[in-house]
Amino acid sequence: MNLSVAPPNATLSARASRVAAIAAQHADDVDSAARFPREAVEAMRAERLLGIQVPLHLGGEGASLTQIADICCTLGQSCSATAMIFAMHQIKASSLVEHGETSEWHTGFMRRVAAEQLLIGSATTEGGIGGNLRNSICAIDVDGANCSLEKDATVISYGSEADVILITSRAHADAAPADQVMTVFLKDQYSLEKTHVWNTLGMRGTCSDGFLFKGKAPSEQIFQKPFAEIAAQSMLATSHLLWSGVWYGIAADAVLRAQAFVRAAARKSPGVTPPGAIRLAEVSNKLQIVKSNVIAGLKAYDDTKSDPDKLMSMGFAVAMNNVKICSSETVLEIINHAMLICGIMGYKNGTPYSLGRHLRDAHSAQLMISNDRILSNSAHLLLVQKQDTSLSG
Repeated sequence: MNLSVAPPNATLSARASRVAAIAAQHADDVDSAARFPREAVEAMRAERLLGIQVPLHLGGEGASLTQIADICCTLGQSCSATAMIFAMHQIKASSLVEHGETSEWHTGFMRRVAAEQLLIGSATTEGGIGGNLRNSICAIDVDGANCSLEKDATVISYGSEADVILITSRAHADAAPADQVMTVFLKDQYSLEKTHVWNTLGMRGTCSDGFLFKGKAPSEQIFQKPFAEIAAQSMLATSHLLWSGVWYGIAADAVLRAQAFVRAAARKSPGVTPPGAIRLAEVSNKLQIVKSNVIAGLKAYDDTKSDPDKLMSMGFAVAMNNVKICSSETVLEIINHAMLICGIMGYKNGTPYSLGRHLRDAHSAQLMISNDRILSNSAHLLLVQKQDTSLSG
């Protein structure tokens, strides 16, 4: 199953499938041991997937967001943690690609990402602000050609394993909480003191521990655009769309397991419709809804990305919020449905139809930026934005 409107790039698809095969071999151990999926990430590097979004003239492949979402889906069917790490890396890469070419340093750094297959981590959350990434307490200190930052980051995506971290802060000591910048810090430019252990229900292999971050770097590594523009013009859409690709992949694999269960039951009783067949048809419909939702979101982004004003419009923000809400809520319904089809064989661990890992990982979807927070934001926007009720736009 894939998310592409047209057949995906065959080379990218084949490379992603090879990584997915390795990820699948280790997925259960990654989950049970809550360990980083090192084998799968090394396979990503070997297949040179970490730099695919970087433009061709900077040594990358200029992969589209649809192609990247399709890889998220492929990986999500094998190992949710691997898929989420790939998605988070590409979300941060989108900030570089969309907003970095005006800076000589960031342009050079993109070349490094493609050449060295650097893994990019994210530090946008902070103690004292909850999950609101559009506010910061810490402030970056710029002293001429250099800058320094200390941040109580309650979550840093695969922080111990990242080669570089993109981190948000207030623009200066007197800046308002929402007056933020984002800065690139290379691994040898910061230290991490672990403050929280990532001991979670699902997505255990992302190893997103909490850290006290302390970094010093040249001030040219600060993005020239305010984080408000980066978030609105690329990060909002890429987060919701690539995360949705991961969740769709998780749900798709659950449906494939349910389908295999029903087929096995049918072979045992030829001529008799298995009890789960009707539910399988129902869950296939739900899966199609998620797929259509994500494809529509990818198309909307592709149609809009060249217009910064539209990217920052209320209508576009609501549309992307809706993609995330629909995907994150519906995948849980799908996996629950698949569990009913597979019965005790889906409930048990260690069977070809086991769905416990899928269900636990999918529960993260409504929490990665809280759906309540997103709905609240959409509600405020809809007070002043007319609802688009057409089928064409």
